[in-house]
Amino acid sequence: MAAILDERVQAIRHFNRFFTRQLGVLREGLLHSPYSLTEARIIFELANHVGATASSLMTELGLDGGYLSRLLTRLEEQNLIEKTRCDQDGRQRLLNLTEQGKKAFALLDKRSKEEIAELLTELNETEQIRLISAMQTIEEILDHGFKYAEPFFLRQHEPGDMGWVIRQHGLLYSQEYNWDESFEALVAQICSDFIKTYDPKKERCWIADMQGEPVGSIFCVKASDEVAKLRLLLVDPKARGLGLGSKLVDECIRFARRTGYKKLMLWTNDILLQARQIYIKKGFKLLQEEAHHSFGHDLVGQTWELTL
Repeated sequence: MAAILDERVQAIRHFNRFFTRQLGVLREGLLHSPYSLTEARIIFELANHVGATASSLMTELGLDGGYLSRLLTRLEEQNLIEKTRCDQDGRQRLLNLTEQGKKAFALLDKRSKEEIAELLTELNETEQIRLISAMQTIEEILDHGFKYAEPFFLRQHEPGDMGWVIRQHGLLYSQEYNWDESFEALVAQICSDFIKTYDPKKERCWIADMQGEPVGSIFCVKASDEVAKLRLLLVDPKARGLGLGSKLVDECIRFARRTGYKKLMLWTNDILLQARQIYIKKGFKLLQEEAHHSFGHDLVGQTWELTL
C-alpha cells in the first residue's frame, strides 16, 4: 500500500512540475513582468476583491502572515497598493490597488489571457474541451477533498435541500424578525422557480454542511446574459461566527465571474445588518432604497450591485 501511495505522490508531483512549466511561472518574472508569482497573485486578488484585508488575503491565498506582510510592504513601496482605515473596525486596514497597481494588473491580465489563448490555439476543438473538462474535474475533486479544512463544507443542492431552505428561512426570520408566513411563501416561490428553470451552466445553489447537516445556503440565479442575482443567503445560528456567510458570498461571486456575468445584483432589507456588512466588504454598492410593507412589517428594501 505504501508503494502505491508513493507512486501516486510522484505522479502528482510530476504533473505539478509539468503544468508549472506550461504556465511559465518559473520564469524570472511572471508573464514577462517584474513581479514574482506570489506578488502577481496578490495583485490579481486585490483587483477582484475591493477592500480586502491582510487576514482575508492570508486565508484566500494560503500564505504565512509574516511572508505576506513583507510582500505587502514591498508592493506598497512600489506604489502598487495603498492601505486605508476600515470605518467598521479601526484596527483593520483595507488594501486596494493604486492607479499604478491597476495598470500593473491590466498588463498582467492581458498577458495572462494572451499566453493561455496561445496555448489553446495549439489544440483542436476536441482537445480544448477535454482539457477544460479535466481541469474542472481536478478542481471539483480537490475542492471536495479539502472540505475538512473548515468546520463546514459547501456542496451543490441535492433532493430535499429546497425544502430545508424554505423551512429554515421561514423559521429563522419568524424567530429573529417576527416576519409572517408570507416571507416563507416568497422563499418557496424563489426555490420553485430555480428548480423549474435551472440552468447548470449559468446558475448554482450552494448548501453548507456541518457535522452531517445543512447549516447555510446561497443561490446565484440568472437575470440576463450579463446580470446574475445573489439570492437566499442564510446561515443557521449554530454556524455563525465561523466565516460561513462570507465564504458563501465568495463562492457566489467567484461563480458569477467565472460564468461571464458582468454584474451581480441582490435585494435585501436594511435591518439585515450582518448580511449587509458582508456585502459591503465584498465590494457591493448600494443602488437604491425603497420603503415597503411586507412580511407583516414596514421595511426599507435595498438593491445592491457588484461590478464583476
